[in-house]
Amino acid sequence: MKPTILITGASQGIGAAIARTFAKEVKGVRLALVARNMKNLQAIARACAKLGAKAEAFECDVSNEASVTLMAEAVTGRFGAVDVLINNAGAFAMAPFTETKLAEFDRMIAVNLRSAFLVTQAFLPAMLERKRGDIFFMSSIAGLGAYPNAAAYCAAKFGVTGLAKVLRAETKDHGVRVCCVHPGATWSPSWEKSGVQPERIMPAADIARAILDVYRLSRRTVVEEIILRPQLGDV
Repeated sequence: MKPTILITGASQGIGAAIARTFAKEVKGVRLALVARNMKNLQAIARACAKLGAKAEAFECDVSNEASVTLMAEAVTGRFGAVDVLINNAGAFAMAPFTETKLAEFDRMIAVNLRSAFLVTQAFLPAMLERKRGDIFFMSSIAGLGAYPNAAAYCAAKFGVTGLAKVLRAETKDHGVRVCCVHPGATWSPSWEKSGVQPERIMPAADIARAILDVYRLSRRTVVEEIILRPQLGDV
């Protein structure tokens, strides 16, 4: 049986790159692609299908409990058990601490942290029952160190880092591998109008490749954390 990989935030950026990489490199892989933008998501699913994957799009607001429940039921009904969960959905916003509105703080927590908690809760029990599974959390270098003008984002990503560490401690004796990924600046549509030159930013395909390589390691080995930074330094 070919593995079923579920990727949140798969409609663009790193998530789309992960989908394409698994589709190209893992013959016959089954991809459950999750995001809110169904138009983009379906385009990624078609591209992955051309590469040989069995890919399907699932529309979902991963920060909403009811939406996640419906998505999990749909994915399980279509593909059965999920072998690899990649919690990639997220968003980034900057503002000085004193100018950060409560609504924006809550949004950053919901999109980056609450989403990972909800989706993991939906799929972890089946992994524990089978005593096998892989869970990736997309944190950030902002989940390891403080950045000015990013209080909400850093708080959310520090939360993701902590969530991954706790889950690793709880599941290491149950056949589930947990890896927390900490990318620096990675090219995505959000950088297009930034004025930063692309050569200063990592390609999303490199992040995807790192995740695939970690997944391919023997089951006797887990990479608990990956830190990736642009060669020329932080942007």
